[in-house]
Amino acid sequence: MSKPENEPAYDSENEPENQPAPEPSETPETAQTSGTPWPDGLRFAFGTLTVFPVAVSRWDREAARAGMLCAPVAGLAVGLCAAVTGGLFLLLGAGPLLAAVATAAVPAVLTRGLHLDGLADTADGLGSGKPAADALRIMTQSDIGPFGVIALLFVLLAQVAALSQAYGASWTGGMFAAVVSATVARLALTLGARVATPAARPEGLGAAVAGTVPLRGALLVGAVVTAIGALLGAYDGMYGVVRGALAVLVACAAAELLLRHCVRRLGGVTGDVFGALAETAATTALVVLVLG
Repeated sequence: MSKPENEPAYDSENEPENQPAPEPSETPETAQTSGTPWPDGLRFAFGTLTVFPVAVSRWDREAARAGMLCAPVAGLAVGLCAAVTGGLFLLLGAGPLLAAVATAAVPAVLTRGLHLDGLADTADGLGSGKPAADALRIMTQSDIGPFGVIALLFVLLAQVAALSQAYGASWTGGMFAAVVSATVARLALTLGARVATPAARPEGLGAAVAGTVPLRGALLVGAVVTAIGALLGAYDGMYGVVRGALAVLVACAAAELLLRHCVRRLGGVTGDVFGALAETAATTALVVLVLG
């Protein structure tokens, strides 16, 4: 069965059947030396990470690598949509809280909620306390357990609360937070897909993108996103510059801690883990932006 066009990468409920497996010939060395199809990479990023109507024509490891390197671009587009939505709500007379709810809803809608679903499934798997094989089985089940519900509850509350505080300070602050959080969420995917990161399962898009991104490429993309966060924060002077850069760095650190725990606990990453990384980074960035 071929994968439908524009289906997001994180099929957290049932990864195995219709998603491409990684090509076994790929190695860290070839990942750093082979050509990168950037147009295919952008299509891969937008077609798998968003609901934007983009046709994905290539599903090989080379396109997956380019797609993960381009993931923050898709995040930037999602963040801009979220920021515009929040700004429109404020313009129409809504308060900061309602604008925050609308802003937080946009990334969920533009990803069909699969990042949030991945977060819930990962929380259930990790919270079960069972061996890796059993935890992975729990993560593939369609229902959401208590750990997943708790994770979703607190993450969404934290996102809405932080955005509400940001909008309450200024409309530019809220829109800035929306853009940075969505972009750094996808940067977490780039960093999580770097070489030497194993896949917990041999199938699914989690396996297709795991270990595809060269370390130097991941660090370069991270540096660019950090610079963008600092540049966008310049609206608030030097304090905003430092705060924007710090939000990106701390968010990446939080996602890295979760990534290492998942690799140690599950033996690698899955599509659900990538979704959890994205939501962890987004939430952390929002919290950092409103502290102080």
